[in-house]
This record gives sequence, structure tokens and C-alpha cells, in this order.
Amino acid sequence: MTVTETLDVPRTPAQRRRTLGRIIVWILAVIVALALLAGGLGMWTVTRSFPQANGTLAVAGLEAKVTVQRDSRGIPTITAESPDDLFFAQGLVHAQDRFWEMDFRRHLTSARLSELFGESQLGTDTFLRSLGWHRTAEAEVAALPAEVRAYYEAYAAGVNAYLDTRQGAALSLEYAVLGLQNSGYEPEPWTPADSVAWFKAMAWDLRTNIEDETARALLAQGLGNEQLAELYPGYPFAEHPVILAEDPAGRSVTAGTTAAPAPTATAGAAALPGLTELSGLLTEVDALVSGAGEGVGSNSWVVSGEHTATGKPLLANDPHLGAELPSVWTQMQLKCATISPECPFDVAGFSFSGLPGIVIGHNQHIAWGFTNLTTDVADLYVERVTEDGYWQDGTLQPFETRTETIAVAGGDPVDIEVRSTGHGPIVSGIEPSFTEIAEDPRVGAAPGSSDALPAADAAPDDGLFPPGQFALSLRWTALDVSRTAEAIFTLNRAENFADFRLAASQFDVPAQNLIYADPEGNIGYQAPGKLPIRGAGDGWLPQPGWDSAYDWQGVVPFEEQPMSLNPDSGIIVTANNAIVTDDYPYFLSRDWDYGYRAARIVELLDERIAAGPVTAADMAEIHMDNQFPGAAVLQRAVAELDVEDADTRAALDLLAEWDGQNDADSAAAAYANVLWQAITAQLVDNRGVAIPRDDQSRLARVFERLLDEPDSQWWTSSVHGDTSTRDEFLARAATRARADLQQLQGSDPARWNWGALHALPLTHGTFGTSGIAPIEALFNRGPYPVGGGSGVVNATGWSLDEGYATSTVPSMRMVIDVADWDASTWQNLTGASGHAFHPNYTDQTDGWAQGKQYPWGYSPEAVRASTQDELTLTPTDP
Repeated sequence: MTVTETLDVPRTPAQRRRTLGRIIVWILAVIVALALLAGGLGMWTVTRSFPQANGTLAVAGLEAKVTVQRDSRGIPTITAESPDDLFFAQGLVHAQDRFWEMDFRRHLTSARLSELFGESQLGTDTFLRSLGWHRTAEAEVAALPAEVRAYYEAYAAGVNAYLDTRQGAALSLEYAVLGLQNSGYEPEPWTPADSVAWFKAMAWDLRTNIEDETARALLAQGLGNEQLAELYPGYPFAEHPVILAEDPAGRSVTAGTTAAPAPTATAGAAALPGLTELSGLLTEVDALVSGAGEGVGSNSWVVSGEHTATGKPLLANDPHLGAELPSVWTQMQLKCATISPECPFDVAGFSFSGLPGIVIGHNQHIAWGFTNLTTDVADLYVERVTEDGYWQDGTLQPFETRTETIAVAGGDPVDIEVRSTGHGPIVSGIEPSFTEIAEDPRVGAAPGSSDALPAADAAPDDGLFPPGQFALSLRWTALDVSRTAEAIFTLNRAENFADFRLAASQFDVPAQNLIYADPEGNIGYQAPGKLPIRGAGDGWLPQPGWDSAYDWQGVVPFEEQPMSLNPDSGIIVTANNAIVTDDYPYFLSRDWDYGYRAARIVELLDERIAAGPVTAADMAEIHMDNQFPGAAVLQRAVAELDVEDADTRAALDLLAEWDGQNDADSAAAAYANVLWQAITAQLVDNRGVAIPRDDQSRLARVFERLLDEPDSQWWTSSVHGDTSTRDEFLARAATRARADLQQLQGSDPARWNWGALHALPLTHGTFGTSGIAPIEALFNRGPYPVGGGSGVVNATGWSLDEGYATSTVPSMRMVIDVADWDASTWQNLTGASGHAFHPNYTDQTDGWAQGKQYPWGYSPEAVRASTQDELTLTPTDP
């Protein structure tokens, strides 16, 4: 972890001793790392944590024998006689493969990273402790039905059974490294709340528009309302698809013609922040969780049997998340030895280590996939505050307060006070960008408007409140008690579309697009989640907390949430694009993804359907489409550009002949993306306020619209020389891009290629950024050349101004063939194992980079044929 020091404050002797101690620890770490890499000691230390994969293992807590079959990639199929034994074994196997990851995640979600890494993590812990993820998870566990709670308890018992047999470096190599800094640390027993809290981290990762809302609140302090609206244009409904393509207003749903009734979601919600790259603290939290950033989203699509070679549906999915080592996903099958009402599970797919059940995949009856819903489920509220409370409707309300104690490795415990309003926790004062907003807040002038109004002008002049005393609170659905922890098991046992919708009705956070297919030929879609009904505001900018008219009024009833079953087109595509048009009776968002990926997937499916019939191989090829969304616009922009420099002219000629594909070996793609970096840098330069370039799809839309406005003030720039006209602006960017690319990859365009420039570094989530090269070499891998890009179907996202390296990825890919489950294919970003140097640590990465999907055996015969290792878990004698 990165340790930061405050250099301008005199340090006490105790602080100096701690600093010296850390220096000594890291010197020792270098020595030990070199020793580990050197030979025999390293081999023993590294391999002692590898899991037992063959033979028999007696385990306390099992009721009957359990088998764990692993294929050549270490992917397990677990077969048990009862649900308790099944989830017990899943917990044990997850601990075998990924316990360090699990332990780190629970310290993150419970805001206890300082217990592991010391005072460097106090800021992160303070922020996350204020949000109270683990507190909410504990309440959710207490509210679970007894049967579901038993699944979580069995899973925790399996994890703890493994912990009873191993400790320290025998659990994972990371503990050997941690021991150099924190020698007294021992993992504590796993609890169900440790599992459930991970849903909060994923909700953070997929928190949608709160970054945009935060950025706009800061930009409104320096930009005019017209400029703000130009930077955040609306969704192009006329050009890009909506998910409910055949019912874009959702009228059939809200008219009550749903295919199957389901429970209504309960009201209520709370708040969570997210942020642009303006904040170091939230950037760090994003990195720890696999973070919201450029390219986070997902693709999914399903094709009905009328268009396929098998006559049955095909379903594809690839969630886009931060690049992690190991991958956030684990692959697994959970199977009851005899399927019965008492033991109904035969489910396979992708799970999270630390969480029982299967999140995405299929069972013997249905298949499903997820993409982020991108609805607006979190709002910032500007609060009028005093020392004693906050004002609402002319009455001073007391803060809700609690004291939290943060334990610190190598230091004294630290007490913090958490204050909350009726909207959620106060986050200004603990996070720099939120604090900056509170110092000069702007609020939305009117629903549907892009105008911002200074809060000091919007607040009533009632004589009760001194001017300028504002704070910022957050309201976020994930801080309410939800039923998502139950929904996973409802989904895993679902037998038809009605069961699928019942699971969706419980899937409160993170809000996801759910797609569906079954062997009977049905395809479907459901938007689940707690979707707030807003009052006077729409959440595009922070809202005035002092007026209860802006409070949330409940949530959209589940039976009125967008749904589709067997559309006439025979396809459903979700790629974080708009679900419905603005004619839908409930406001959902103004911050959809701009729909380039969705439009491209629809285009590719239409082509394949016309050529027909569609195959699973076609679906896998679509995953790897590299069409750059700004290609045609870039080519149009520079087609007649007058540039005197011969090298720049040659680079532009490459662009003119380009097919628009961001292929790894493409020189034109390399120049196009470097040119895109240069253009966007000039667009935001010298505007009087720092404008984040955190959404390349949005900027592509901005640029496309500006091309038709040659006199726009946005063409004025001072980056690398003044420009005042559109052509001067573009010529300057083209020349700058050529010079930058020559510096990066040489003067010969034949040696330019996008794959090397855009290569993926796989960085270990904790020690991979220690700053100590030998430690990093133990855990990090790559870089791997890749194609794709931001806003591309093959969504290998990268961040403008942070180089061109891939930072967000399709974290897994799958194609499910419901006609023959064994004909399905899948791939993971890294591998099944979290143990550095294990054969399955990164054995899927080369195939992932090339788009090679692997057979996904499901039937007992297919599992037996692929089994390479088999472990039998047996109960210990009573």
C-alpha cells in the first residue's frame, strides 16, 4: 500500500520512530523478496499455500461426503448431498483458492484496512466507516429468511474450517509479505456479514452517475450554465437504441400487462459518493474496489431461437470492471448429488470469492446475465448546518451521530464521529472534493434543467441561518437494508421467467439489467432494483436538503419497472444505454451511457441475422469487435485538413484509410487514439476550471456536435500553441498527436501499433503497487497487448491523461447455448487461483486477450471428461 507523509508539520519522536520502523520493514521486505525469487526458500514459501486438489481431506463440520472435481484450469465442480454441505464446501474451496483476496475485501468493506496496513489507510477507513457498509450488511443478515441465512452460515463454516488448518504463509504468500510489516496479524473467523458486505462494494463500483453529479457541482462553480449543458448533452434517442426497443415508453409495463406478478419493492434509500479523478481519496477507494472509472459498464445480449442455428436462444454477457489480479470473478459449478425440493441446486457460472452461490450463469432450467442499469440511485444534498444540526422546512433537526473506533496496525486506535442527516451521512469534511462543493455549493435550478443556482441564493432568507454554512450529505440506495443477499439463491433455483422475475424483485442493489433465456425458447429482460421516485429535483446537480419537497418519495413499484418477454425482433441488447425514453412515467436518469456499444451490437446482430443463422461462434466474435465509436467523426473532422508537416500528413493518410477498428496490430488505431487524446486535451484546456475527461463516450458526443459549430468558443485553445478556429484547433492536435506517437513508438509508422500502446498491466490489488520492485515482481503480471478501447464493444477502457494502458476490462466473457449447456463457452480475465506462481494464476489471460473462449462442461459426463483433479471431502469422526 502507499504510505503518505505530511512533510510540512513537525513530527513527534514517536512518529519518527514509526517512520524509521517502516523503512526497516521495507528494507527487510526487499531482502526477503529477493530470497523468495532466488530459489529453494522461495519455492517452498510460494507452494505451501497451494490447495490440496487430490485425495481425501477430512473436515470438521460436514455431514456427508463432498466431491470437488477440477479441470485443467482449476475450475471446480462441487457435488454434495445437501445445501448446507454444498455451501460449506464452496466456502472451503474459495478459501483454498482466494483467501487473501477474501480477507482483504472484508477489511475494505468493514473499513478496517488500517488494521492490516497501518495509518496510511486512515483516510480510506474514515470515509468508508462513515458510509457504514458493514453495519448495513449485518442488518441484512439479521433480516434474511432462516433458510437463506443457513446458506451463509454454512459457507462461513466452510471458510473457518479451512482457517482452522492453516495460518500465515500457508494460507497465501501475501501473509508472508504482510508479516514483515504487521507480524502480529491473524485472520479472524469469517461471518455471513463479511459475505453480504461485498454487495456494497459492488454497488460502489457500479454507482453510476454520482461522479457526473459531483463533477458538475464543481464545474458549476466556474462555468456558465450553457457551457455545462454542452459538456453533458442528452442521450441521442433518435440515433442510438433503447433497451425496450419495441416499447420505449414502457407503456405495456405501467399499464399492468406484465407477464407475471411479483412482489413490490419496498421504499427507502440512503447515499453513497463516488467521484471524478479530482480526489485522491476516492480514486484510491475506486482502486481498492476495482473502481468506477473509464469503461466500467457491461454488454449483454440474447437472441431467440428463430434466428439461431440450434433453434434455441443464445445468451452472451461480459461485465466491464476494473482490471484486477486475481480477477474479481471465480468460475464454479454447485451441484446437489440428487436434485430435489430439499436440495434443488445445479448451477454453474461466475461467483465472487467470499460470497456463496452463483452470480451470473445458468442452472438446469434458465440462463441469465447482468449489465449495470445506469439508473440514478444516489443524490448529493446540500445541507444548511449549524454545530447542533441541520435545517429542514424551517426547523433545526439534530444530527444522528455515532462514534467509531479504527484500530491501526503499529499505532494507537483512532476515534471518529460520524454525522448523518435524514438524507444520509455527511461526507464534506472527510473528502476533499465534497468539501470543495460545500464551500461554494450549487444546486439544480429546476427538474430537467441544466442550470445551476448558487445555494446561497436558493436558500430561503428566513433570518434563521447564517450565510455560507453548508455541508454535503449523500443518499444512496445501498445503505438501506436490501434483499439482494436472498435474491442470489432465488435466481440460482429459478425454473422459469416468473421465478426469474421474483429473484429480480429481490435484487435491490446494485441495480442491474437482467437478461433471460430458457430451453423452451423464451428470452426476456427485467430492470430490477430500488429505483427512487424523486420529489422536486432530478439529481442532475446537488439538491437543496433544507426543503423536504426534494426528498425521495419512495421507489418505483416493481410491477411498473421496465420488462420485456419475447419481443418481436427476437433480440434484446443491454449495454448501459437508455432503458426507456423520457416518455416513461418515472424519471430514471439523465446520465445513461451514450449508446455507442449498444448501437454497434445491434448492428452486428442485424448483419448476422440477415446472413443467418446465428451461431455461438458469432456471439463470441461480437465480444471482440473493436469498432472505435469516434472513428467516423475523427475521419470527417480531418478529411480536408490542410497540414504542412509531411509526417503529420502521412499520419492523417493512415487515418483516411482506416476501417475504424481498434485492432491490436493497427497503426491507424494507434494514431487515432493519440489524436483523440490530443483533441480532448485541447477542448478542456484553459477554461477557468478543471474539466475532467472521465467519459470518452460523452466526449465523443460533445465532439460530434461541436463539428457542426465551427464558431464555437470550444475551438479556442492554448495547448501547445494558441488556436482560434476549428481547423487551426484540429491541425494543432493532429501535429501534436503525431509528435507524441513518434516519441512513444518511433518515427516509422509501420512500427506503430495500438496493442503495445494500450497493453494491459495486471496489477495485484494490494502489494502490486507497493513501490518495491521485488515485491511487485512477485505478484504482478504482463503487460499483455490488447485491442479495443473506451466506448468499444471490446471494452478495454483507458483514462485520458493517464497514458494509454488498459485499466478497465471485460472482466469475463461467456456465451450460453440453452440448446446444449455443454456447448456453452466462457473465459475469465486471469484464472481460478489467487496464489502467485500457481499454474492457474493467469492461465486464462492470453486466451482472454485473444478472445478465445473455452468449453464450459456442465453435464456429469462433460464434467467427468474434463476432470483433472478430484478431492473428496469427508466428515471427521464425531
